[in-house]
Order: sequence, then C-alpha cells, then structure tokens
Amino acid sequence: MGFARACSVALVGVDGVVVEVQADLEPGLAAFTLVGLPDKTLVESRDRVRAAVVNSGAAWPQKKLTVGLSPASVPKSGAGFDLAVAAAVLGAAEVLDPGTIADLVLIGELGLDGRVRPVRGVLPAVLAAADAGYRSVVVPQQSAAEAMLVPDVSVLGVRSLRQLIAVLTGAEVPEEEAPERQGRPDPMLAGLVVPGAGLGTGISRPRAAEGGPAEFPDLSDVAGQHGARRALEVAASGGHHLFLSGPPGAGKTMLAERIPWILPPLSRQESLEVTAVHSVAGILPPDEPLVARPPYCAPHHSATMQSLVGGGAGVPRPGAVSLAHRGILFLDEAAEFSTKALDALRQPLESGHVVIARAAGVVRLPAGFLMVLAANPCPCGQHTLLAAGCECPASVIRRYQARLSGPLLDRVDLRVQVEPVTRSDLLGRGGRGEATATVADRVREARDRAAARLADTPWRLNAQVPGHELRTRWQAAPGALAQAERDLERGLLTARGLDRVLRVAWTVADLRGRDRPEALDMAVALELRTGIARGAALAMGAGS
Repeated sequence: MGFARACSVALVGVDGVVVEVQADLEPGLAAFTLVGLPDKTLVESRDRVRAAVVNSGAAWPQKKLTVGLSPASVPKSGAGFDLAVAAAVLGAAEVLDPGTIADLVLIGELGLDGRVRPVRGVLPAVLAAADAGYRSVVVPQQSAAEAMLVPDVSVLGVRSLRQLIAVLTGAEVPEEEAPERQGRPDPMLAGLVVPGAGLGTGISRPRAAEGGPAEFPDLSDVAGQHGARRALEVAASGGHHLFLSGPPGAGKTMLAERIPWILPPLSRQESLEVTAVHSVAGILPPDEPLVARPPYCAPHHSATMQSLVGGGAGVPRPGAVSLAHRGILFLDEAAEFSTKALDALRQPLESGHVVIARAAGVVRLPAGFLMVLAANPCPCGQHTLLAAGCECPASVIRRYQARLSGPLLDRVDLRVQVEPVTRSDLLGRGGRGEATATVADRVREARDRAAARLADTPWRLNAQVPGHELRTRWQAAPGALAQAERDLERGLLTARGLDRVLRVAWTVADLRGRDRPEALDMAVALELRTGIARGAALAMGAGS
C-alpha cells in the first residue's frame, strides 16, 4: 500500500483555499476513483492524468487508486488540479519521494502528451498559498511571471510533467521544444485568454499606431466641452461617479474613454488586486503579468444583470463591476440598460464590493470602481437642442429619463449637461484643449493632497470618506455650507446628496490647493451635482 499527498488551490471567486490532494494505492482491481466534491472538468482529470503519466515515461500503477481532495466541503472546479493529482499518484507509486511533494503547491492542467498547460487564476491561487504558509509552488512555465509577483514564494515553472519528475528526482531536466521559436504562437495559451480582451473588457491599452509607437486617447482631441472636461478632472481626482447627458455626437464617449489616462498608475497593492480579478476572468494578456494602469470596462447596453455584477453556472464569475475594479465602468446609452441591471449596481457603488449568492456558494468580489454614465435626453436624442425637431411626446421623455432611477442617480456625484460642439471649437478656432498629461499632473497633485490628509485613515480618496467624518473631523470653512443647507431644506438634496456634495467640494479644494473647502468650492460642487448654474464656472482657475 502506498500513500502520498500534494497541494493545490481551489478558487472561490478571487479567493483561494489550499486543497490537499491525497493519493492512496491498495491491492485490488485496477481502478481510479476521485472524491472530494469535484466538478465535471475535474472528474475528467482521471483520463488526462493517466495518459500524461504514461506518455511521460512513467508506469501507471495497476492497483486500486483513490484520490481525495480535502477539504471535501469546498467546491472544486477546473483543470488546475491535474498537476497535483499526477504528483500525488506518482508519490504513492514511489516514483517520487512523498516527503518532497508533501508541502509543494502544484497548479496546472495536463495535456495527454504530458505537457503542462497554463490555467486562469494563478496569481490569486499563489497568493492564497502564501497566506496559508506555503513557500514553494509549481506552475506552468507560461504563468511563472504571474506567480513571481507574490513575494517570498519560490516558483518553479515547468513545461511538462517529464520536467517536473526530473527536477524532483534529481535527474537531468529534458529540454522541451518551445513553439514560439518556430515562428508560431504557443498553442498552450489557447483558452487561457478570452478572445476580445481589450478596451471594452477591462484592459486599458494604448492604440497601436501603424509604423510608429503606441498612442493613447488624448484629451486634446476633444473639441470644446470645457464644463465636461472640468467634471472629468474632478471625477478623476476624487473618485466621484459621473453622469454625462447630452445629444448624440456631442463627445460623451470620447470624454469617457480618456478618463483612464488621466488617472495615476495603480499602486503595487492595487495592481495585485486588479491582476487577480483579470486572471480569474481570463482577460490577463500573457505578455502583461501585472496590470499597471486603471482598467476600463464598457459593456454593451444589452448586458444582463449577471454580466454586470457577476454570476454564471456553478461558482459565480467576476462581472463588469469587478473587471472595472480600481478603474472605470462606463455605461454608454445608460437609459437603454435594463432597470434591473442598473439597480443592481447600487450595492457595489456604496460598499466597493459585490456579494453573489448562488446554490454553489457565496462569493465576495471586489468592485471599487468609478462609474461613468452617458445617456441621451430622449429616445431621439434631440430634446435639448433648439429647432432640432424632437417629436418625442412628453410622457415618452419622462419614461425614458426615469429608466435611470432616483436611488441610482442619488449615488452619482457629478451630473453634467454635455452641449453640442460649436463651429469655432470644432474647427479649432477656440484653440486646442489641454493635453491628457497636463490634466493628469493636476489630478495626481490633488490625489496626493487628499492622501496626505487621509494618511492615518482607511480611506485614500475623497469619495470614500463617510459624510459624518467630513461634518465633524474635517469641516469646511465657516459659512461654506449655507447654500447646500438651503438646498437640503428645499428638497433639492437628500442627506446622502449633501454628503456627496461635501466630498466633491473637498476635491475642488484639493485641485485649487486649498486647505479646506470655501463657499466657492461648495458652489462648484453644487453646480456639478444639481446642474443649476451658480456662477462658479471659473472657480477652478486655469485648469477648468
């Protein structure tokens, strides 16, 4: 009788649980039994592992084989357990030393020929293993760079089961032919990255310019729209949600696509959080193991509630709100989204995470994003244009605008009317607007001021600070709240709305280099919140 164990990791959302893979060999009729709450993909590993072991030159034990995955109460899915199962079986058969693999975490899928294929979620799996005290992991060679992002963990990247056996037995490590050297892509990466990963699915990447360096969308490309540009700067500086309303062709989408590039790069911790989500979702590019820029996710207006907040069969998968974590969630044609899908955003907007309960379990996914909504004023889009010939009945316009519910809009700090571009702005007679780099410098400085003020707190952005703290710990200048208090009494603001106006006022003060908000800063915040002009358009100085 032989017994051996190895370790792997089961992912539940973006959190991992270390799983002990135990293999037991007993005399009897040759059979392979897999227990421990495996899903269909994992059950099929019996055939993959058997073929991989045989094709790697090792003998398959002709005994009764039982492989258990412990703890049995944790659902286990995917092919990432193949490598650990193979190592445990070879340890029980005494091909490998059971003591060598007992505390080794192995993650990877096996092909029938013994090659090790990369799987999704390597970074969160290695993070979970490190948190559990494991310091040695084996991953597919293509995922080694991703696994090495975790500090204090020794990572071994292998291309085949043959290489792993050689390393663990001290034999000469065979060279495996790399398909990249033959001038064609590595077929082992097929299925690792979902086709279509790019700007609309979570990754902010520069556009490839033909014959030249990559370029990113620049704010100087936007003609006019000085008020909307100011709102973008405030939103990026404080992490405030933004609603752009205006006729078609005014530039709402152009403005939204440029927000990721005025945001500062992600910190190391933020990069690990974003990379973990993207790795699980299968949109992490193989050549970019660490996401350094804030993501940008722009789902189509036909998206379902499950695609926005997460879900799917079995263990829930990350949705758009999680793919936009630490970045931008842009909902173009927001009024065309289903009301049910939009209202599902209310919880993550407040908490910064989303909790999904399904029969297979409850998953908590990160969802701290900056939301940007864009919508036309009516179905034809001409309602706010003079002499444009809008024929939408008033009742139709009201129903159309009501698709964005009051509770959802109450969580949006900035509401901006995007006016049509004038002829002089479009033809460049009014001068080009500021470039992205210039605005990004001001955003970074404003964020640095806020971070210094909030250094001893759990918050880093003004939009994250509770209203109670702003009213008691960090107070505005005397008399600055007078107009906001009047709006609260008149019903123009809710209690939540007043807190959000305070947060925006702090961001405006940071952009102006003030120690605390003054009456003019509050006027700008109220104007951006309510859309009612209060003579504060120039309060942000030359940066407006």
